[in-house]
Amino acid sequence: MIKVSIVGSTGYVGIELMRLLHQHPEVEILDLISKSSAGEKLIDIFPQFRGSKLEKYNLIAIEDFEPENSDLIFTALPHGVSQDITTELVGRGAKIIDMSGDFRYHDLEIYEKWYGVKHRHPEIARKAVYGLVELNREKIKKAELIANPGCYVTASLLGLLPIVKTGMADLSSIIIDAKSGVSGAGRSLKSSLLFTETHNTLKAYSPAVHRHSSEIEYILNKYLSGRYNSKSAENKKMKSNNLNNLNNTAEILFTPHLVPVKRGILSTMYINLNGKSSQEEMNELYRSFYENENFVQILENELPEIKNVAGSNYTQIACKYDDRTDRLIVISALDNMLKGASGQAVQNMNLLFGFPEDMGLKSTALFP
Repeated sequence: MIKVSIVGSTGYVGIELMRLLHQHPEVEILDLISKSSAGEKLIDIFPQFRGSKLEKYNLIAIEDFEPENSDLIFTALPHGVSQDITTELVGRGAKIIDMSGDFRYHDLEIYEKWYGVKHRHPEIARKAVYGLVELNREKIKKAELIANPGCYVTASLLGLLPIVKTGMADLSSIIIDAKSGVSGAGRSLKSSLLFTETHNTLKAYSPAVHRHSSEIEYILNKYLSGRYNSKSAENKKMKSNNLNNLNNTAEILFTPHLVPVKRGILSTMYINLNGKSSQEEMNELYRSFYENENFVQILENELPEIKNVAGSNYTQIACKYDDRTDRLIVISALDNMLKGASGQAVQNMNLLFGFPEDMGLKSTALFP
């Protein structure tokens, strides 16, 4: 049994972490930390926990938190805010899983350019391990600080990794059209996120300048350079039509959209291929790449839908080869609150402490 605390307990990510962790058989939730709600009872803010073992918890201020008593701390804070608080916690006895973007980059020039925030703790950022399990499993097991990826990035990377590894993809041609439920924007009071502003409409935002463009490019290029190699990928025999392509730099054109659903990500990726392929070859490529992964499901006779993953930690992926244009279309779907955030964090926690990777994460999608 490990003792776990959450810093930033009242945002959507923190709430979802509580929901997952209080049912986990190897976790005792120790402290729930909140700046805005310190001193309040948890169930007065979130009555859904009434009747659970969290019913008697009070939220505490960061000043009253004693991190030395925890085995693991989740920091579920906004970018820019998290870097200072997380750095204060590093080295005080607990392992840390950070949910913000503050520790996902070792190249801090990229972070500062895209986030518009000065990174004040480069030595800590460069020690962080990127927490996409399917990419970085062995390093995660030994980490002290894990940078948990976000929802758009997870959906996109899981869809792209198999094809970019082969060298068959034209890395300069990758287009990502992604759609997110409203909870992806966080629990903030913005007029653009009101029910009347989001219902019965669909809109693009931040085309070509969304900060997750940089994270997708950055991780893909580290992967192609050999600095990230998942164990599952190393044992696969994959065809390469153009090995020189591995030396090129991936460039992503990424456009996110807001759709009027509470949760979920659907990402559609378009990739030009260097030469001919077939639907059978692409199906086999994706099947073999993810055959040992608990939470990636490859679909061949249907397409992913948000409703089939919402409420679960699964990502569903399908690919369609267009032999007329020699392009590959890859579609991935996941729950932005689970595999895109809190579920992935619990998956990282399980790896860190030697628990079965799917412990506490076996729920199927909600229906209806």
